[in-house]
Amino acid sequence: MSTQNNGVLAQIGKISGFLSQHIAELIIITSVIAFYSPKEFLWIPPYTAMLLGTAMFGMGLTIKREDFQIVFSRPKEVFSGCLMQYTVMPLVAYFLAVVMNLDKDIALGVILVGCCPGGTSSNVIAYIAKGDVPLSVGMTIASTLVAPIATPFLVYLLAGAWVEVSFMAMVMSVVKVVLVPVLAGIAINSMFPEVVKKLVNIMPAISVIAIVLIVDGIVAANAAKIMGCALVVMAAVVLHNGLGIIIGQMLAKAMKVSYDKQTSIAIEVGTQNSGLGLVLATANFAANPLATLPGAIFSVWNLIAGSLYASFRIKGRKEE
Repeated sequence: MSTQNNGVLAQIGKISGFLSQHIAELIIITSVIAFYSPKEFLWIPPYTAMLLGTAMFGMGLTIKREDFQIVFSRPKEVFSGCLMQYTVMPLVAYFLAVVMNLDKDIALGVILVGCCPGGTSSNVIAYIAKGDVPLSVGMTIASTLVAPIATPFLVYLLAGAWVEVSFMAMVMSVVKVVLVPVLAGIAINSMFPEVVKKLVNIMPAISVIAIVLIVDGIVAANAAKIMGCALVVMAAVVLHNGLGIIIGQMLAKAMKVSYDKQTSIAIEVGTQNSGLGLVLATANFAANPLATLPGAIFSVWNLIAGSLYASFRIKGRKEE
C-alpha cells in the first residue's frame, strides 16, 4: 500500500512539475476562454484572497529553517535585492503612470503590482537561467516577510495622487493573504517535516491552479472592459517588467557580484507577486475595477519575459 501511495505521489509530482513549467501557457489558454465565456468563471472572484492564501501557504511549506540561513549568510546581496524590489519597481510604476498618462484605475493597478514583494516564480526562472537559486529564495523570503509594512506604505505614498488609500486596511489584507499563510506553512514544515516531504511535490500544482483561477476570474469579471484598454495595459506591463530587469541587472553589476548573482538579482527585481496585487485591488479598491488588469496581465508576461531573459543569460554565460 505504501509503495502504491508513493507511486501515486510520484505521478502527481510529475503532473505538478508539468503544470509549473507551463503556467504561462495555461494562463493564456484559460484566460482566453474566460474572456469569451465569462459566465463560467464569475464564481471565482469572491475566492481570490483564499486562492492566493493557498498559493502562499504552499510557498511556506517549501521553506525550511535552514533557508533563513541564506538571508543571514548573504546579507549584502539579500538586502540589496530586497531594497531594489521596493524602490526600483514602485518608482518605475509611478514613472510609467505619469509619463503614459494612465487612467487612474490602471495607474493604481500598475503601482499595486510595483509595490508587491518578489514572486515565487522568480526562483524557478533563476533556476532555468542557471542563476544563484539560494540567493533568489533568500530575496523572495525577505521581501515577502517585510511586505505587510512595505507594500501598504508604498501604495499609500505613490497611489494617493490617484485614489484614496487606507493604509491599515491594506496592512490587514497583506497579513491575511501573505504573512499568515506563509508562516503557517513554515510552522507545519517545521513540526511535521516527514509528512510535508511527501506532499511538497504536490503543492506547486495547487499553487499553479490557484494563480490560474485568480487570473481567469479577473478576466471574466472585466471581459467587457478589457478591449478598450488591453493594449495600454500590456504596454505598461511590458515596460514595467523590462525596466525592472534591466535596472536590476545594472545595479547588480555595479555591486560587482558574480554573473549568477547578477542574474538572480535582476530576475528578482523584475518579478512581482502580481497575485497579491490582484487581491489588494479586489479587496481594497472595489470602486476601481480596472485596477485588477495590470496584475492579471503581469502574471502572464512576467513568466514569458523571465523565460526569455533566462535564455539570454545562459547564452551570455557561454560567451564570457
